[in-house]
Amino acid sequence: MLDKKATEIKIINVSKLTSLTDYFIICSSDSEPKTKAIMNHIKDKIHEKYDIKPLHLEGIENLEWVLLDYVNIVVNIFNKEKREYYNIERLWADAKITLIKESFE
Repeated sequence: MLDKKATEIKIINVSKLTSLTDYFIICSSDSEPKTKAIMNHIKDKIHEKYDIKPLHLEGIENLEWVLLDYVNIVVNIFNKEKREYYNIERLWADAKITLIKESFE
């Protein structure tokens, strides 16, 4: 995600709160081309390193909220408006949330 300039990256550990998944990874993107680049980069790197593909992929039609479901990890790429509207961090406020430091050096 950082490689493609995603911002506000957070890892939400929901393993003790739900059986849906163990982790949500969320980030923001400021444009549709950047969202597509982030999504493709994640898919390519995970396939390259672990030889797996997402079980389910949603949101590629409008690129406002893209979801990549890897069963134990669900990746969400939001544009600013959708991220503010859905406020995933508030929904999972009881979970351990880790902020990934942004470093674009």
